Amino acid sequence: MMAFPHTREKLRSVWRILLDLIFPPRCVGCGRWGSLLCDHCLSAVSWLCPPVCTRCGRPQARSRLCPDCRRSSPPLSAIRSAVIFEGPLRQAILHLKYRGQRELAQPLGTLMARAWPRDAMRGDCLVPVPLHPSRERARGYNQSRLLAEALSEQIGLPVVHGAIRRIRATRPQVYLKARDRRENVKGAFVVDGTSLRGRRPILIDDVCTTGATLAACAEALWTAGAEDVRAYTLARAAWDPARPDILPDLMPRAEGTS
Repeated sequence: MMAFPHTREKLRSVWRILLDLIFPPRCVGCGRWGSLLCDHCLSAVSWLCPPVCTRCGRPQARSRLCPDCRRSSPPLSAIRSAVIFEGPLRQAILHLKYRGQRELAQPLGTLMARAWPRDAMRGDCLVPVPLHPSRERARGYNQSRLLAEALSEQIGLPVVHGAIRRIRATRPQVYLKARDRRENVKGAFVVDGTSLRGRRPILIDDVCTTGATLAACAEALWTAGAEDVRAYTLARAAWDPARPDILPDLMPRAEGTS
């Protein structure tokens, strides 16, 4: 007999509890036993606090448009992030993304809910940034979808699944210089149907660096008739637009990529 989705989730929760009793989890930040992200490492998280650019969310000296946003008009009304991509939080994201520890989405989603910028995120639904089907099959899940679902449980906005698709298998952005990222994802996303026409979706992703992927998704949403598009990510990677080809290290140490 086929189990209903909520029944399957309850069974998975029970199974996770049993596994935790038999094999206690270890903190991905410091290795302590007891939880995947311990209180000590959570206390070391660097929250991304104002002042930031009022549009792209990049940290700066004053809460106003940054030079890049003054020169051009990005397709997103606002981008915001919860924390800085560093320290234990960096390790947690890499474990979620590259080591199959999807259960980390729950505590990381809680961080996103805690920092939820209500004034900037005026939207009516959450839309996870999609992976290409081949990459999602290889990974087994989409970490952005897991984060969106965890966030949705706590802030009440619904997640719209499957409306936006990645139709081109692009090179991983992590390998590219800043100036090549926008071209790499140009035209890579499409929106199916009319489910987002007239709506105000909020894109959800794990890390924002230059914002190129978010911008490409936003352009597809605008084409499909969205009324407004914003984005919220778990983390913001440190990046200096004055030195655009020097990007932060977004890969696990001494590991392969996906």
